Amino acid sequence: MALSEHLLLILGACVFDALLGDPVYRLHPIRVLGAWTLLCEGALFRSGLDGRFGGVLLWVATVGGALGVWWAVHWALAGLHPWLGFGWDLFIAYSLLCTRDLLNQGLRVLSALDKRPPDLDRARDELQMLVSRDTDSLGRAGIVGATIESLSENLTDGVLTPLWALCLLGLPGLILVKVVSNLDSMVGYKTGRYARFGWAGARSDDLVHWLPARLSVPLILIAAALLRFHPRLVFPTARKYHGMLPSPNSGWSEAAFAGALRVRLVGPIRHQGHLVHEAYMGDPAWPAELGTQALRQALQLLLTACLLALVLGLALAPLRALMPW
Repeated sequence: MALSEHLLLILGACVFDALLGDPVYRLHPIRVLGAWTLLCEGALFRSGLDGRFGGVLLWVATVGGALGVWWAVHWALAGLHPWLGFGWDLFIAYSLLCTRDLLNQGLRVLSALDKRPPDLDRARDELQMLVSRDTDSLGRAGIVGATIESLSENLTDGVLTPLWALCLLGLPGLILVKVVSNLDSMVGYKTGRYARFGWAGARSDDLVHWLPARLSVPLILIAAALLRFHPRLVFPTARKYHGMLPSPNSGWSEAAFAGALRVRLVGPIRHQGHLVHEAYMGDPAWPAELGTQALRQALQLLLTACLLALVLGLALAPLRALMPW
């Protein structure tokens, strides 16, 4: 793919995502991928392949299947006309980016909290689209904190990794990281069923997000500087608190957000009625009872970081020419 075509693909996918958001329909690529994953998982378990080897086979089947379907359709359409092949690539790239949806979900929570009086029930419902924790008992401050935490965590796996994979590795790279992320969300749990079977999905997800998670910190620092928040607190907070979360990656952007906004995040978290976390992320002198202004600033920080990520991705896009595909 020529550089001009590659840049057009990146910009086109980002523009469609910004204007239209994630398309909602029955045969969305992620829904199809989820159905295929469940089908493969069931077949492997029925065959007795429910350990690590079965998980590796699932990884190969989902990644290979997704790449194979994309390439087969691209090849068929490009054979009719090059622009048809490009149109298919653009559609897939646009469908796999979700920056606007992430921002919109945060804005929906903010809109519910901005009502007079605040519509806490609606805010909890909207928050439930972002988190898996219990939200029924959360007050306004708890809803704000949980939303900021989810937005900052999703900056890495929902925006940076997919976008930079597209810029540096082309559409195959984007498809790969989205399949891996989807696989981790479906089988990457330390439960009895998936403790061994989900190993390949979970570890590959950790791997693909490792570098973007750490690069998110200077990105958030620059965004905080542009917005005149607290850029000097970003690196110290990220370095001190990134290991608080069990994931090797999500703590970096979350702690960086805490420093940039000068707030305490995390704190008590309940899952299915059980207290699973208590400690706060951030200096004890910083506020933990957060209002809507903190969420509004977090959304500004997220949007600015996303735009900076796109600029960096476009600057690195010429390296795509070094890839063999």
